[in-house]
Amino acid sequence: MNLGDVAKKINGKVEGDSSIDITGVSSIEIAKKGHITFAKGKKFLEKLKKSKASAVLVETKEEISMSQIISSNPELAFARLLDYFHPEPRPKPEIHSSVVLGLNVKLGNRVALSPFVSIGDNVRIGDDVVVYSGSVIGDNCELGKSTLIHANVTLYRNTIIGSSVTIHAGAVIGSDGFGYTADDKGRHIKINQIGNVVIEDNVEIGANSCVDRAATGTTLIKKGTKIDNLVQIAHNCTIGENCILVAQVGIAGSCNLGRHVVLAGQAGLSDHVTVGDNVTLAAKSAALRDIKDNSVYGGIPALPLNIWKRSVAVFAKLPDLSRKIRDLENRLNNIEKKNIDQ
Repeated sequence: MNLGDVAKKINGKVEGDSSIDITGVSSIEIAKKGHITFAKGKKFLEKLKKSKASAVLVETKEEISMSQIISSNPELAFARLLDYFHPEPRPKPEIHSSVVLGLNVKLGNRVALSPFVSIGDNVRIGDDVVVYSGSVIGDNCELGKSTLIHANVTLYRNTIIGSSVTIHAGAVIGSDGFGYTADDKGRHIKINQIGNVVIEDNVEIGANSCVDRAATGTTLIKKGTKIDNLVQIAHNCTIGENCILVAQVGIAGSCNLGRHVVLAGQAGLSDHVTVGDNVTLAAKSAALRDIKDNSVYGGIPALPLNIWKRSVAVFAKLPDLSRKIRDLENRLNNIEKKNIDQ
């Protein structure tokens, strides 16, 4: 495909030689002749001078010798070209002989079930679904069309998965919610978790992440949400549309997230916290109370970001402030003592 055809595919405009042959997509550092790369910011433009790429995606025309495609969103265009030139490999549709199928299983068209997959009773699997080796699909589960389940994923009973969902290796969906009560001798008595998990369309869940089923009702992950590796979502939570949960986020039971919420790495929510739309919680922060729409919070406990930044700046000065306070106290005590002596 030449550069002009690439530009048409992403609605971009060529600056330079549109006849250049493009054979792949790569980063600036490792790109070779025939590759198109992506640059954003001055530091990347400096790296382009040493790059072997044949062309680059940019937002505005740059004064460089390399041919360019100008795009209003070059990062998005780069992602689409990666998908075009280097699509995710998928196994051919077939049911391996080692697959265990329960009773009353309904399989759609072009389904691929890899070795040692276990499917429970009354499971429904849509068209073009792929389930990789070692995964377990419990009784009464449903998988929508074009969903991809990587190796060693476990879906507990009654889990409902939408269309075009990707669940990465080792994830556990629908495990018991962490619910206990104490008896008269102080022993922890398990509260049976009889709810389920529903994951809507176009959700992606990272490796070794866990979504617990509800005690009663449903733990819900709404459409378009992307969840990183090693994330814990407890029972009866609702995660809104198009949220981003970064690695090692922990969400306690019965929390509700609005739309377009970003929880940065290792951020956490206490139980029964409601987070509004368009909220960002900074890395390693902990929200112990509700957070209103359109805000950015950070720290433990989470505070509005500007207050948290000022607090952090003061924290580094506390030793000096403490010493000054002690000096002032000593001086004040000396003055009071002199006044008493007089």
